[in-house]
Amino acid sequence: MASFHSTLTYWFVNHPNIANFTWREGETLGSTIFFVSVVVSVYLSSTLILRSAIGSLPALGPRILKPITALHSLILCILSLIMAVGCTLSITTDPTASLFNAICFPVDAKPSGPLFFWAQVFYLSKILEFGDTILIILGKSVQRLSFLHVYHHATVVVMCFLWLRTRQSMFPIALVTNSTVHVIMYGYYFLCALGSRPKWKRLVTDCQIVQFVFSFGLSGWMLREHLFGSGCSGIWGWCFNAAFNVSLLALFFDFHSKNYAKKTSRQGDRKSD
Repeated sequence: MASFHSTLTYWFVNHPNIANFTWREGETLGSTIFFVSVVVSVYLSSTLILRSAIGSLPALGPRILKPITALHSLILCILSLIMAVGCTLSITTDPTASLFNAICFPVDAKPSGPLFFWAQVFYLSKILEFGDTILIILGKSVQRLSFLHVYHHATVVVMCFLWLRTRQSMFPIALVTNSTVHVIMYGYYFLCALGSRPKWKRLVTDCQIVQFVFSFGLSGWMLREHLFGSGCSGIWGWCFNAAFNVSLLALFFDFHSKNYAKKTSRQGDRKSD
């Protein structure tokens, strides 16, 4: 067991490409405002154009669409697991990191080391997740192409860029919790694409809501340390993150009430008939 842990720690924390990683604006892939602006603009405009032309798009049958969806979901499920494990090990085994430092970086923190490596991987993975939208459109599942879906996919890329650019405190916690939720979510999508229909769909939304509530709780600790302690790095990035999370929490609560509260009510009505 100790040998397995040591092996994981080497490949996820101490490997030279990870331990010596440094995020440099204008040099690291995706590290400019121009890049983020183009990526988000292309995503939004493409989604709008394809959504308006969905009736004229060729319909992909289940034999084509399901294997693609399964592969896409499996890749993101595994990648999410890798990021969750990698960032967790970086917090718990890196001598320069700690749980407190993960919540509140020193104001002079440098964007280097394992935590920022995994933040970079997480950032780029959010662009890969644009494939979710393409698959929804190709499957002509218009009801799934909600404002919440598009807003979340577009804005989270900006948020992750700000994590890196502002050296934002608390991003490691958000990375671990979000990646863990995505293991469950993409695992569910993978099983659905294989023809199974797990009964824990609601668990995905519940976990997303719990994730935001947990984040708000730790944010209070970080904000107190920033205002009354030694200060925390990336406070402006944190402000954007907090506002984004508030909006997402409201949208997820609305989604939850529309999809599950009403379903529970209908089931209760049928039982009383």
